[in-house]
Amino acid sequence: MAGRAADSTVLAGARVVLPTGTVEDGRVTVESTRISDSAPEDARVIDLTGHWVVPGFVDMHNHGGGGASFTSGTVDEVLHGIRTHREHGTTTLVASTVTDDMDFLARRAGILSELVEQGDLAGIHFEGPFISPCRKGAHSEQLLRYPDPAEVRKLVDAARGAARMVTLATELPGGLDSVRLLADLGVIAAIGHTDATYEQTAEAIDAGATVATHLFNAMPPLAHREPGPIAALLEDDRITVELINDGTHLHPAILELAYRHKGAGRVALITDAMDAAGFGDGLYELGPLAVEVRDGVARLVEGGSIAGSTLTLDTAFRRAVTIDRIPVEDVVRSISANPARLLGVDDRVGSLEPGKDADLVVLDEDFVLAGVMRKGEWVIEPKTA
Repeated sequence: MAGRAADSTVLAGARVVLPTGTVEDGRVTVESTRISDSAPEDARVIDLTGHWVVPGFVDMHNHGGGGASFTSGTVDEVLHGIRTHREHGTTTLVASTVTDDMDFLARRAGILSELVEQGDLAGIHFEGPFISPCRKGAHSEQLLRYPDPAEVRKLVDAARGAARMVTLATELPGGLDSVRLLADLGVIAAIGHTDATYEQTAEAIDAGATVATHLFNAMPPLAHREPGPIAALLEDDRITVELINDGTHLHPAILELAYRHKGAGRVALITDAMDAAGFGDGLYELGPLAVEVRDGVARLVEGGSIAGSTLTLDTAFRRAVTIDRIPVEDVVRSISANPARLLGVDDRVGSLEPGKDADLVVLDEDFVLAGVMRKGEWVIEPKTA
């Protein structure tokens, strides 16, 4: 059930996670589309005793869902994918592309930028084609290119101000100059799908890179004589690391390692979702490549590489708290506040504070999603006694 909340609504009785910590028996007041610090006497009161209220989730790396692809779908299909993720608590979402022909990617950026302009998406993330053939993952090797700054600029310009992040193998020719260009343009330079050494990664960070694309995946493993990119990305406070917490991409011990070294303020939980998220097993396409999803795990038909995930952020949240034993407040930072800050939208979303958009998620005592509100409208209205 979905619809607009009353002009003034008070969510009462829940554990409310604020930037300052968790408030027992807390209250969140919604006035129209925003969070307010006070409520009129005639405000509707919803009793959420036994629940949690947390900020709406912010996913900065997502390729699709609900059977719809952000990489190739029509506008209506993209909107369907966005709705699917909203129903799982993601109230702010960046659409990610995959490696393809440059002209196709430029046209794709034009389509997605329209959805950014009308407020359905928070931006565009270009993952590929400027990545290493040694760590290509689910990207077409034939379409990979060096990160020439002029070509990087072409994609950013095609996005008409909607580009938020570009993933690069910064060790490739043109990589460092492209990082500097992106930093100058106010676009996140993310290190990923890389075969860089420790020293090359540190150089890219000094040049302005600020994010590690799905840390540990599509990069050399940590080794005692060749620490590679992972050590450099973990140790530098300028880097926020993306983590895919679906139980397939990362072992729980690795998730704990990342949190221990980075701290909750430098982790962003993402989905890296593809079309099958919230949809089911079957055959799909990720860009130009065929993908089979079996038992919820997406792999390329040819070669068997993991091809994104079928994860939704409500599942990532629940796993982080119940399986990985990460404190709720730290998970909220990782799944809402940190990505909002990186995307430059933390003045509107990412935390439950007066004046911000009324984007929130209601979870039951077992951290199962029970309600979602976006800009004061219930996407899923919680059932109350």
